[in-house]
Amino acid sequence: MGANKIRVACLGAGYFAGFHYEGWQRIKRAHLVGACDRDKEKAKATGVAAFADLDHMLRMTKPDLLDIITPPPSHLPAIEAAIRAGVETVICQKPFCQSLDEAKQATAIAEEAGVSLVIHENFRFQPWYRCIKQALENELIGELQQVTFRLRTGDGQGPRAYLDRQPYFQTMPKLLIHETGVHWIDTFRFLLGEPDAVYADLRRMNPVIAGEDAGYFIFDYANGVRALFDGNRLLDHAAENCRTTLGEALIEGTKGTLSLSGQGEVSLRHFGALEENTLLHAQDWQGFGGDCVRALMQHVVDGVLDDTPLENEARDYLKVIAIEQAIYESDQKEQKIRGLDFG
Repeated sequence: MGANKIRVACLGAGYFAGFHYEGWQRIKRAHLVGACDRDKEKAKATGVAAFADLDHMLRMTKPDLLDIITPPPSHLPAIEAAIRAGVETVICQKPFCQSLDEAKQATAIAEEAGVSLVIHENFRFQPWYRCIKQALENELIGELQQVTFRLRTGDGQGPRAYLDRQPYFQTMPKLLIHETGVHWIDTFRFLLGEPDAVYADLRRMNPVIAGEDAGYFIFDYANGVRALFDGNRLLDHAAENCRTTLGEALIEGTKGTLSLSGQGEVSLRHFGALEENTLLHAQDWQGFGGDCVRALMQHVVDGVLDDTPLENEARDYLKVIAIEQAIYESDQKEQKIRGLDFG
């Protein structure tokens, strides 16, 4: 690896992968050397050296980092291929592997090989959550009481729900939490730490889909704080683009309240006041979701080249999968799940 630049190859060239390729092109200390997809024409469309076979791409391009942007069934084999090829860093999209056991296996083999494995869970890198985290650390709202996020994507109504962009959503047996709500499992962890207990109530509103598309989960914390995720993919929120934040949030404390708008603006209202102060103004952010895809990848590049700590390493991300399992268990059993196993 060069001292000032990292060689990057990507596996996958589907819909969301476009945000990855665009992001890599804007990272000055990264150099894209290959794109691989079973449909080689899709790989060619990225403008990068195209391959249809992963092992061939790894042999030809000798990347320092492999970015895996494919569905879960491909994750473990791709990680194993990267290790065989001597790749030192792997970024893997979520959901990470097909099960918790498989994710643990992938984590173990990466650790044994000395490979840094980072999960591409990018919402914690959205600028509004970075802003909120700083406000909490600076105690701008006093003693935190509750965090609430209301997901309202507005794309789940009718027989054509999701077909124009991500048609596989219709057949996923688990949708709201596994595909979307998982972002807030990690975001709540980023803001608040690990929960002590989970309660969930999930339901399917649109009969044309297989999985759940509405419901909520509540995290309890040892200090009395609660975090509430309230999701409904059929309803919308006030935003020019509902995919910017996917919803709205309130972070409430004894001395004030932080609010996140659908435009990505973060405001602070002091306790007892009517007016708000803007901490983060809405902007025309490049890329996806406040440019969080590029931000995560930049974080990894900086961590590798500057030897700084990495967020979202696989070992830590196993906790997200365990919490997701507890959410579905809570819904099934209609009871609060305590004693979460993060082993």
